[in-house]
Amino acid sequence: MVQQLGILGDAEMKRKIPLEISVVFPAYNEVNGLEKAVLETRRFLEGITDSFEIIIAEDGSTDGTDILASALSKKYPNVKHLHSDIRLGRGRALKKAFGASKGRILVFMDVDLATDLRCLKPLIASVEEGYDFVTGSRMLRESIVERSFLRRLASTVYNLMVRLLLGSNLKDHQCGFKAFKRESLFKVIDKVKAEHWFWDTELLVLASRLGFKIKEIPVVWKGGRRSKVRLLSDTLKMGLQILRLWCCLNTRRIL
Repeated sequence: MVQQLGILGDAEMKRKIPLEISVVFPAYNEVNGLEKAVLETRRFLEGITDSFEIIIAEDGSTDGTDILASALSKKYPNVKHLHSDIRLGRGRALKKAFGASKGRILVFMDVDLATDLRCLKPLIASVEEGYDFVTGSRMLRESIVERSFLRRLASTVYNLMVRLLLGSNLKDHQCGFKAFKRESLFKVIDKVKAEHWFWDTELLVLASRLGFKIKEIPVVWKGGRRSKVRLLSDTLKMGLQILRLWCCLNTRRIL
């Protein structure tokens, strides 16, 4: 099944891709998983490119994530740590990190590595092929996904609302596994008003409205640790964000 996703192949893995890649990890209270995520991602990137950086976008952590991130950045020259004393939220932390990045291809992933790292190569390759925005999709038939029934149901309803109200053609807007062509991202990012979990959705909806080329790729995805998404309250907040964006688009306050 993994072969069907176009992910593996030893000879293919060893081929160097001549890209400059920036990978961003948004990190809030991630002391238990951060080092593993950084080291495994660093090892994987070394197998596909000679030019990359990993940026830890850490904001307002209270569990020692800031200390660990600082130590990792001092130990590895291609690891950077961006710290904020206050909680920025996922969206603002990502925007700050991308602004400080140097890569031609920009990537962000969740620290829990819920998406198999082997999916990183087709994600990056899709941008190199000419797509402006590429996102992992847990909703594609080819994807291999392990998650609870309630979270699968909530995600299905949420994505259906986005498709119906905001006119999106994508099946999964919130998989924490995305890549962007640098110049394309920076033509859209300042238009995004969401600061937290809705940031992904708003970015993709606006990019689609502006005519950028967007691609969904299948992923191997496994939910494991306790999610920071609070199912009821965050779903309600994101529902309100959908309505906000719908109003803005229909009154032409955006774009």
